[in-house]
Amino acid sequence: MPRLCKPAVSAPEYVITLEETLEFAAQAHAGKPQLPLALRLIRNTGVLKRHIVQPIEKTLGHPGLTERNRIYEAESKNLTPRVIEEALKNADVAARDIDAIIYVSCTGFSMPSLTAWLINKLGFRPDTRQIPIAQLGCAAGGAAVNRAHDFCLAHPGSNVLIVSCELCSLCYQPDADDIGSLLSDGLFGDAVAAAVVRGNGGVGIELERNASYLIPNTEDWISYAVRDTGFHFQLDRRVPGTMEPLAPVLREFAKDHSWDAGKLDFYIVHAGGPRILDDLAKFLEVDRTVFRHSWSTLTEYGNIASAVVFDAARRLFEEDKPAQDATGLIAGFGPGITAEMGLGRWSEDAGGEQY
Repeated sequence: MPRLCKPAVSAPEYVITLEETLEFAAQAHAGKPQLPLALRLIRNTGVLKRHIVQPIEKTLGHPGLTERNRIYEAESKNLTPRVIEEALKNADVAARDIDAIIYVSCTGFSMPSLTAWLINKLGFRPDTRQIPIAQLGCAAGGAAVNRAHDFCLAHPGSNVLIVSCELCSLCYQPDADDIGSLLSDGLFGDAVAAAVVRGNGGVGIELERNASYLIPNTEDWISYAVRDTGFHFQLDRRVPGTMEPLAPVLREFAKDHSWDAGKLDFYIVHAGGPRILDDLAKFLEVDRTVFRHSWSTLTEYGNIASAVVFDAARRLFEEDKPAQDATGLIAGFGPGITAEMGLGRWSEDAGGEQY
């Protein structure tokens, strides 16, 4: 069966702490009626620091969409090769062994996709399939794992590289002062990640089942308004409550696989914010510590969009390696409102299943 190997994750060099975030927000939005509430919400996120791709002085300015997208293209090419090389090494494969590249990002745009540049520059074969995913936001990490799983099932023995590049700070809008925008300014961080799903062999999470679910009539709850100044993140106040309808979906998904979603050995879940993790623990009837890797990602990096599931998975490999055949859940949540879900077992059988 396809197997998710240990991800590689990297964050840009510039760091902003919670206290600095509160200070800058208070200065930039002084006198705005929503500011006191926004500051309380930011403090309650649990995010102690975040990494950003530029110094904070440049981040707080807005040089225009053209310049921001230029920075996105330049930094994505600067930051991704290192994590790709590490991810390939973690999976014990070479660039020539990769049959498809899934590239996920919702914080910049380029055409052709960065996949073309990666193929040309990093030694991937010219016949490598390119699968860019640009509009699933935070759910794209889970979606990428699921589409890699699907690809390996459709093409037995294939290997898929997943690359996530989220430079959320390039979407900062200085003039936006609604609660959703102010909260996101203190929640999102920048990071890049990569992971290989091997068709055979490797050490990691053997993927057994995946599914998607869309909460009906919620497509405007998380969205971008695309304007002359770029992407304006819009967040409905009802979003934090979405785990109540999604928890039964996760339960049914696991039940269809003869598993109990509340009694798994590990959980790799997108850390959208503290309410999401707390509510998911409540409605799945699990202790909140089962999401410890997601909590750590949130605390140390903030919400890094599609890269969250890869950082949480990396922590599982490094800090809390499960026993052979331990059962687990991978889940990402994002615009739609969309849930991307996967079930798998920990496996260190280097041989893997042969087709």
